[in-house]
Amino acid sequence: MRRRIDSLIGQVVAANAVLVVLTLLSATLVAGLRLEGRQLAVLMMAVALTLVVNVWMLQRRFAPLDRLIREVEQVDPARPAEARLARPDERIAEIDRLARAFERLLESIERERRRSGQLVLRAQEEERKRLARDLHDETNQALTGILLRLEALAHDLPAQLRPRVVELKQLVSGAMDELVTLARQLRPAALDDHGLVAALEAQLARLRSRSGVAAELLVSGEPERLSPDQQSALYRIAQEALTNAQRHARATRIEVELACSGDCARLTVTDDGVGFDPTSDADGGLGLRGMAERARLAGGELDLRSAPGSGTAVSATIPLLVTHDGNGQLTAAALTGDTER
Repeated sequence: MRRRIDSLIGQVVAANAVLVVLTLLSATLVAGLRLEGRQLAVLMMAVALTLVVNVWMLQRRFAPLDRLIREVEQVDPARPAEARLARPDERIAEIDRLARAFERLLESIERERRRSGQLVLRAQEEERKRLARDLHDETNQALTGILLRLEALAHDLPAQLRPRVVELKQLVSGAMDELVTLARQLRPAALDDHGLVAALEAQLARLRSRSGVAAELLVSGEPERLSPDQQSALYRIAQEALTNAQRHARATRIEVELACSGDCARLTVTDDGVGFDPTSDADGGLGLRGMAERARLAGGELDLRSAPGSGTAVSATIPLLVTHDGNGQLTAAALTGDTER
């Protein structure tokens, strides 16, 4: 059975109406009055007027609460921290407290979401690093052993069978090259050893050698101020944007700009490809949601500008004012959003 939901204002009006009627009837009985036609009409008009005034006052008092409820219902769950509830000109203490409490709740939810998201991304990067190390140290070494055995086998086989061994050696060498490429994509050694700028340079060099695209990196400011977590986030965003430019946009020129100045770092990937309509709801395999989520979890935002036939520009902006420990890792305060700014 579905429960009936009554509005608060309706319940208050009904309670006030009952009280008014009971009060008037009690006063009439105590005074011993006999209400006749005209007197009864006046009494009913007084009751009706009282209820009308009561409804008007209640609606006026409850209007800010109704507006607050509507604004709460329009909050974007993906961006709770951006919600700012409007305050009425005529402030009501209880409603103002309720709005502030809801904003604090949204901020704490956003902090926890960012903290948990950062921990998930860090765990993903650690797993990528482990897989890359296993591919390089174990699988690649096993293939190297197979290659050496094929080399030894080629000397013992008849001459007519050696071309087949050469073909097998080529297949193994190709598999080794694929494994090296996969390991670099999972976790580039340059990112851990030399930082974001070196990793981007290596990524662009591979892009130029594979596809012949004219790719350029521009760096300004102090990229060393970025924490390892922020560098990983920006690198993954750049990696996805470069893949899109090559695979989907069919670009012939790509420019990557990293600017770290003031209190923010901005990474921009621009291409001269075919472009697309960014207002379309379909992600189309471009990984746009993933890039936006990475930027958001790093405390920043992603800006996408594109149009059919006009190329694409992807820009990620993240704050630099975060607390680090001695190893350059985000501290608990930074992860939970408690850093003083």
